[in-house]
Amino acid sequence: MALLFVIIIVISISTAMSLPPVIRIGAIFTEDQKDSPSELAFKYAIYKINKDKTLLANTTLVYDIQYVPKDDSFRTSKKACKQLSRSVQGIFGPSDPLLGAHIQSICEALDVPHLEARVDFEPTFKEFSINLYPAQDHLNKAFKDLISFLNWTRVAIIYEEDYGLFKLQDLVKSPPSVRTEMYIRQAGPTSYRQVLREVRHKEIFKLIVDTDPAHMQQFFRAILQLQMNDHRYHYMFTTFDIETFDLEDFKYNSVNMTAFRLVDLEEPKVAEVLKQMERFQPAIGHAILNKTGVIQAEPALVYDSVQVFAHGLAALDRSHNLRPANLSCEKEEPWDDGLSLYNYINAAGLHGLTGHIEFNEGKRNNFKLDLLKLKKEELVKVGEWKSGSGINITDLDAFYETTTTNITLVVMTREERPYVMVKEDKNLTGNARFEGFCIDLLKWIAGQVGFQYAIKLVPDHMYGVYDPDTKEWNGIVRELMDKRADLAVASMTINYARESVIDFTKPFMNLGIGILFKVPSSQPTRLFSFMNPLAVEIWLYVLAAYMLVSFTLFVMARFSPYEWNNPHPCLAESDVVENQFTVSNSFWFITGTFLRQGSGLNPKATSTRIVGGIWWFFTLIIISSYTANLAAFLTVERMITPIENVADLAEQTEISYGTLEGGSTKTFFRDSKIGIYQKMWRFMESKSPSVFVQSYEEGVKRVLEGDYAFLMESTMLDYAVQRDCNLTQIGGLLDSKGYGIATPKGSPWRDKISLVILELQEKGVIQILYDKWWKNMGDVCNRDDKNKESKANALGVENIGGVFVVLLCGLALAILVAILEFCWNSKKNTQSDRSLCAEMASELRFAVRCGSRQRPAAKSRNSAAAGLCGRCSPRSSRRRTRLYSSEHEETTYIPSIEIPRLNAGGWCVVDDGDEEIIELRSGVPWREHLAQASSSSSSSTAAAAAATATIATTATATVQSHPHAHASHALPLTFTPSQPPFAQTPGTSNEAETGLFGHHLGSRR
Repeated sequence: MALLFVIIIVISISTAMSLPPVIRIGAIFTEDQKDSPSELAFKYAIYKINKDKTLLANTTLVYDIQYVPKDDSFRTSKKACKQLSRSVQGIFGPSDPLLGAHIQSICEALDVPHLEARVDFEPTFKEFSINLYPAQDHLNKAFKDLISFLNWTRVAIIYEEDYGLFKLQDLVKSPPSVRTEMYIRQAGPTSYRQVLREVRHKEIFKLIVDTDPAHMQQFFRAILQLQMNDHRYHYMFTTFDIETFDLEDFKYNSVNMTAFRLVDLEEPKVAEVLKQMERFQPAIGHAILNKTGVIQAEPALVYDSVQVFAHGLAALDRSHNLRPANLSCEKEEPWDDGLSLYNYINAAGLHGLTGHIEFNEGKRNNFKLDLLKLKKEELVKVGEWKSGSGINITDLDAFYETTTTNITLVVMTREERPYVMVKEDKNLTGNARFEGFCIDLLKWIAGQVGFQYAIKLVPDHMYGVYDPDTKEWNGIVRELMDKRADLAVASMTINYARESVIDFTKPFMNLGIGILFKVPSSQPTRLFSFMNPLAVEIWLYVLAAYMLVSFTLFVMARFSPYEWNNPHPCLAESDVVENQFTVSNSFWFITGTFLRQGSGLNPKATSTRIVGGIWWFFTLIIISSYTANLAAFLTVERMITPIENVADLAEQTEISYGTLEGGSTKTFFRDSKIGIYQKMWRFMESKSPSVFVQSYEEGVKRVLEGDYAFLMESTMLDYAVQRDCNLTQIGGLLDSKGYGIATPKGSPWRDKISLVILELQEKGVIQILYDKWWKNMGDVCNRDDKNKESKANALGVENIGGVFVVLLCGLALAILVAILEFCWNSKKNTQSDRSLCAEMASELRFAVRCGSRQRPAAKSRNSAAAGLCGRCSPRSSRRRTRLYSSEHEETTYIPSIEIPRLNAGGWCVVDDGDEEIIELRSGVPWREHLAQASSSSSSSTAAAAAATATIATTATATVQSHPHAHASHALPLTFTPSQPPFAQTPGTSNEAETGLFGHHLGSRR
C-alpha cells in the first residue's frame, strides 16, 4: 500500500513538472512599433496569463522583445538567432511581411513555433508557422461576395504598399463577374488627389482602398477636396480598423463606406476583456484601445496569438515534457520538442478578441468577419461573412436607403406610345408635359426609392445601337455612357450588347418580337360562290361519274332482257318490244335522281336497279356534303392570309418586312446565328427603298398601306392591334426578352429600383398600369362584335347570284333550242308552193295567238309512214312495220275527221313523231266529213283497188280536242284488199260510224 502511494506521488510530481517553471518567448517588433498598441497588447496578454494562473498554473511566461529596422532583414535574422540561443520556446512577429518571411524560415529550420499576425501572400503550407491573420484567399473571397451582392461592374483599386497588389491579385485575376472592369492604381499621401481625380474623370464610382491606416486621414481629405463624397460613390476599405477613423465629415452627405472587421465589440466576452484592458494602468490601456474604446486588429491579433500559445502549452503540459534548449542558427540543429509544441498549438481552439480561432496547417479558418456600413450618424453592422456560408446581409436598408428625396435625377426617355407621350397642352412645362405607362411607373418608383427627377427626351430619338463602323453607340445608351443622364425609363430592351456598357434593373415587362400585318382582306365574292363547297376536282369527278353511270345504265339496259317490254299491252302476242332506257332517257334518269326530283322512268331489271341504287347512294352523300358546307361557305367570311408565320414571310419576296431603325429588334436580326433570321436580315439590308422605319407610327402606317410586315416588340404590337381592327399579329413570338430601366455602369440606383420593381410586380401595380394604357383608354377596337357579325352575315346577290345566272342561262338555252326546233320544223314542213319564209311567218303568226289551243296539222310530202296508235291497232302497226322496211312504198293519208263529242275509251294518244298526223280544222260536223270521204272514195275505187292490190292502205283520222271532249285521240283507219273500202259501208251516218269505228267505239260509246 505504501509502495502504491509512493508511485502515485511520483507520477503526480512528474506530471506536474512536465513544463518548466519559466518559459521564455521571443518577440520581434520593428522600431516604429516600439510602445505601440501591438507591443503593449503583447505585454498585457503575458501579464494576464501569468496573473490568472488558469492556463499555466505552475509556469511563468517571460518575454524577450527585440526591435529591428523595418527594412533590415539581416539584423532581424541576427536578433532572432540571438533569441533562439537564449532557449526561447516560440517567436512572435514581426508584422512586416518581408521581415516575417525571414524569421519564419529560421524557425522552420530549427523546429521552433513561429506565431504571426500578418498578411501572408503565399497560400502554400509553411511548417511551424501559426498565423492568426485571416488567409488572404479567404479575404479576397469575402470581397468578391460583397462586390457581387452590390453588383459592381466598374471598380477602381487603389493600393499604397508595394505588396498591396499581391494581396488583391486573386481579386484582379478572377473578378466576381466577367464583365467587371478593374482600374488599378498605386497611390501614396502625395498622390492621393491625383489618382482620385483620374478615377473621377473615368466616371468610376466604386473604389476598393488598400492604404496604410496611418495615412487614412490624408486620403479622406483628398476625397473631400475633390467632392467625391456624394451618394454615387462607394468606398470599400481593406483595413479592419475603420472604426478607429474619424468619419465625422462623411456622416451626413450620403457617401457609402464599407469595411470588414475582426473584433466584434458587441460580443459580451470581448467587451469584458476590453473593459479590463482599459482599467489596467490607464496610460497603457488607453494606448492599446487607441483612446476610442476600440481595439485595432493588429493588437487584437497579437493578444490572441499569446493566448493561443498559452493554450498550446497547457495542452502539452497534460501529456508531454517540455525541455528547453539553446539553439544555434549556425549548427541548424532542430529542437526536439518543437514539433510537439507546434502540433498542440495548431490543434488549439478558443474564442478570442478576433472571434473563433481555429487552424488548419497553421492557417486560420472558420472565422467570421463583420460587415460595417456608414450610415447617417455612425458605422453600423449590416451583415457578416463566414468562410463556409459567404455573405449574409442583415440590414438591406443600409444599401437601399429611401431618404435621399432631395436628390434630382436626370431621366432620359424617348417618345413612344403608350409608354411616353407628350401632352398637346402647350402651356405645360417640366415633367407635367409627359404622360404614359413609363411616366406612371416612374412616379411609383420615385416615391418608393425617394428621389426627384427631371425628364428629358433623347436628342436623336434613338434607343441606342452599336455601330460597328464607327464603333460608337447612339441614342439613350450614349447619353448614359456619357453620364448626361442618371436613368433611362422607356420601352428599352435588355440585351447583351447594351448590358456590356450600361446597367439594367430587373425587367418590368416581358415581351418578344412579333409580326404586325394587315388583317387579310375578305375573299372576293363570286357569282358562283355556291360552287365553293366542293373543290374543282370534285366537280370534275362528279361530272365524270355522271357520264360513266349514264352510259353504264344505257348499256346494262340494252343487255338485260328484263328492260325490253311489249309496247302494246292490248295485244299480248305482239312481236315488237321496246326499251325505255335510250341514251337520252338514261341521261334524263341520272339527271333527275341527282337533283332529287325523279324522272318518270323506273328500272325493272336487277342489274339496272343496282346501278340506280348505287347512284342514289352516291348522290345522297354528295348532296349531303354539299349542303353541309354550303351554309358555312356562304355565311362565314373567308380571309385570304398570304403568310401564316415567320417561315412563310422569309420564303417570299412580294411582301416587304422591316424593323425599327436603331432598335434592339434590328440588332437581334443583325447578330442572330439562326439561318432563317440571317436570311431575313440579308433581305432587309439589301431591300431598296429601305424597309427600316424611324418610329413605330411609321411602321404601322406602312403596314396599313399593304404589302408590308413590321417586325416589332410584342407589347407595342398589342397596343397597335388593340387600337386598329385592321391590324393583326401573325404567328407567335420570335424570342423572349424584357424591358428594363437603364442606368450608367455602377449606378447605386439600379438595385434600389430593382427591388421596387419586384415589389410593384408582386402587388399587381404594373399590371394595373398596363391595363390602363393598353385596354382602358377609350379608343380600343372591339373585335368581339366584329367577330360575331362575321359569323352570321346575311346572304346577298354577290353570294348566291350565280344561281340566278344559271337559271337565266338555262332559260336562254331553252329559248335557243326552241328557236332551232321552230326553224327546223318550218323547213321540214315547207310546201312546194310556199317559201320557207312564208312558212315561218305563218307558224309565227299562229304561235303569237294566245287564245287558241288548236292549230291545223302540217302536211309532209315525204312522210315515211302515217302515225298510228300501235297500242289500239296492232295489226296495222305490224303492217306499218313491213311497209317501212320497203324502200319505195308510201302510205296514203286521208283527211282527218274532227269528232266533236267523242269520248270513248280504248283510244291511244298520238305518239311523238313515229308518224305524221294530219288534222283538219273545220267547223263541219264529222258525219258530213265522213260522208264526203265515202263519196270521194267510191268514185275512185277502181284506182284504189289497183294501187292496193298488194299493199294495204292505211289512213288515220285524228280526233282533236273539243270543249266537250276529254282528250285528243288518234283513229287508225286500215284498209286491206280483202275488205271493202269504207265508202261501201251502210248508207246512214250511224251505220257508217259503226262500220268504220266499230272495233274501237263499241265498248265505250
